[in-house]
Formats: sequence, structure tokens, C-alpha cells
Amino acid sequence: MQKATIQLETLTCPSCMQKIENGVKSLEGVNKESVKVLFNSSKVRAEFDDEKVSIKDIENSIDKLGYEVLKSQVKKFKVANQLSLYNSRSR
Repeated sequence: MQKATIQLETLTCPSCMQKIENGVKSLEGVNKESVKVLFNSSKVRAEFDDEKVSIKDIENSIDKLGYEVLKSQVKKFKVANQLSLYNSRSR
């Protein structure tokens, strides 16, 4: 799994957020619960399975909706580590 932060051109309306969020969530391999579009900073955050979808696929889906991707940052993480962290916090 990977975690992406994607910087977009300035978003001008709340409906832009919804279009982008729905577009990214529709991609196979994207963790739909993790998708967040941040209006004030014009960023998209999402976790995705890099064996099913690439960062380029995500960027292209946003571009096809008419929004320019300025840059992307991707970090790899292990799901097991996330579960361990969650379990230790819930005790």
C-alpha cells in the first residue's frame, strides 16, 4: 500500500471537491475510506494498492475531470504496521 498527497491547482468551489473525491474513489485499488480532498490547501490524500493502480492513474483521473495536478508525493507503508498502531492505541 502507498499513501499519496497530490497538490492541485487552486480549487474554487465545493462541487470541485466532490467531483475529484468521487473520481478518485471510483478507481480500482484506491482505499475509498482514505480519500480526502482538502479545499483550503487544494490537496488530495489517498491510500492505494500500487499493484492495482498507480499514482499516474490517479493523477490522470483527476486531470480528465479538468483539474491540473501540480505535484504528487507518495510514501509506501505496510498495512500490518498500521493495524499494530491502531491496536496499541485502542487499549
